[in-house]
Amino acid sequence: MSDGDSTPRRRAQSHVVGVALLIAITTISMGALTAGVGGIVESNAAAADADRVADSFADIDSSASTGVERHDLAFGEGSLSVEPRTVRLFDGDRRVAEREAKALVFEAGDRRATYLAGGVVRGVGNASRLGEAPPIATGDGLLLVGLPVLNVDGSASIAGESVTATLRTDTSHERRELGRGEYRLAVETATPGAWERYFAESNASVTRRAFDGDEHGSVVATFPAERTGYLVVHEVELEVET
Repeated sequence: MSDGDSTPRRRAQSHVVGVALLIAITTISMGALTAGVGGIVESNAAAADADRVADSFADIDSSASTGVERHDLAFGEGSLSVEPRTVRLFDGDRRVAEREAKALVFEAGDRRATYLAGGVVRGVGNASRLGEAPPIATGDGLLLVGLPVLNVDGSASIAGESVTATLRTDTSHERRELGRGEYRLAVETATPGAWERYFAESNASVTRRAFDGDEHGSVVATFPAERTGYLVVHEVELEVET
């Protein structure tokens, strides 16, 4: 066969190979694009769920309520659980109070919302932010620490898709006058960034400390100067109704 006969055939074969490569590249690109869009949709859905749950947590205003209240909770996909957390109050080096406050934690993908000691935190680790401040107040020579403590009735762990539930709370209060002192408050938390920024904005000096027996480290806020302290423990009996 002459070169004149083989040249068109080679060109035809090259054309076929080129089209096949183009189809393969396009298929791969579309697959990557579809996966990327799917990931964005899932991330947006998780963010929306975390925001809705955080709003439900914020409704648990234990410092302003007494008796039984119910709060609706809903999310498309994720999990809700109760995790151990300890809050400690010191006068100098003397431990004035220590309570197992517990944390109500919602997780959806890489999104997280946490109710702890009356504060509602959105996000994880150092990138977290406090969306609802805890019931702690400072003034001229005064420190008022409101400490919501969760007492869980049965299991508060739920997980799945299209979940609707009710948070039933029954709240009572106990007030203690602590007298004059130099106070430090330590909050065990998996989201230290949010608590550190909150305490720094409250004019407290902030450090971190690990206490024996705790799963996580604590953010320790030292309030300046001697002041009169008050501790109000808000006992919250919590039941998750599904």
